[in-house]
Amino acid sequence: MSARRRIGVLALQGDFREHLAALRACEVEGVAVRTTEELDRVDALILPGGESTTMSRLMDSKLRQRIQERAAAGMPVMGTCAGMILMASEVLDGTVEQEPLKLMHLAVRRNAYGRQRDSFEAEVDAPALGGPGPGVFIRAPQVTQAGASVETLASHGGQPVALREENRLALAFHPELTPDHRWHQYFLGFLDGS
Repeated sequence: MSARRRIGVLALQGDFREHLAALRACEVEGVAVRTTEELDRVDALILPGGESTTMSRLMDSKLRQRIQERAAAGMPVMGTCAGMILMASEVLDGTVEQEPLKLMHLAVRRNAYGRQRDSFEAEVDAPALGGPGPGVFIRAPQVTQAGASVETLASHGGQPVALREENRLALAFHPELTPDHRWHQYFLGFLDGS
């Protein structure tokens, strides 16, 4: 992995700092992204966990449009938890002001695993990583429908929790809250055509 590659993390709200720390652990440069100018200086983008409605509200229309343009042009994008909701084409229980980016052919239900107090950590079956790995589920979304071009990479309890569509990766859980950085490494592989 080239040290010159810069990975952006949307830093409007949520656990962007944890993703930046995970990228440092992977020995790549992580950059907080809040503007279109900052987005244009990165090679890939992570949409972190947090509050999807708040993030959607804080994202101005220019940044929203530029993320969609760059993703369509091949920029790798990873979304975790709330980031998965932002990447979906349909949010079944979204609020009026919550407009997803529609980066993947996914329908998701917010908070499908319950409230904050129902959060849990569990191993997810992850053949894409070569074996099981930890997943931290905090008010996690659930995939209710996936398009034909969407590949399931990991599951928990028979439900898909990690999915890929071309240069986009969506996780229902928080890999940045564990010491296992295999999902970040997997995502970084997109830059090398993996």
